[in-house]
Amino acid sequence: MVAAGDGLLAPSVTRRLIAEFARSPKPPAIPASALNSLTGRELEVLALVARGLSNAELTERLHLTMPTVKTHIGRLLAKLHARDRAQLVIAAYETGLITPRTPR
Repeated sequence: MVAAGDGLLAPSVTRRLIAEFARSPKPPAIPASALNSLTGRELEVLALVARGLSNAELTERLHLTMPTVKTHIGRLLAKLHARDRAQLVIAAYETGLITPRTPR
């Protein structure tokens, strides 16, 4: 059925799911005070993660070993209650740690 291009759910069910999702409350934004528990180095790592640097790039930029970078990432995830790097990026923007760059 799906392989033939049909939907997995009936259109009426899909519409109800979308409507319910649209009505659900948005998750709360992360307050800037969430950054208060971070060390200076953790703030630096968070800003660079939010700019898209990989762990390997972080090791080079910050002159750290890979285990140290991974420790910083792990502590950021725990302190900010984030599931993954994507949520760290969101936290960096929502708290105002970084702002979008203007196109050149």
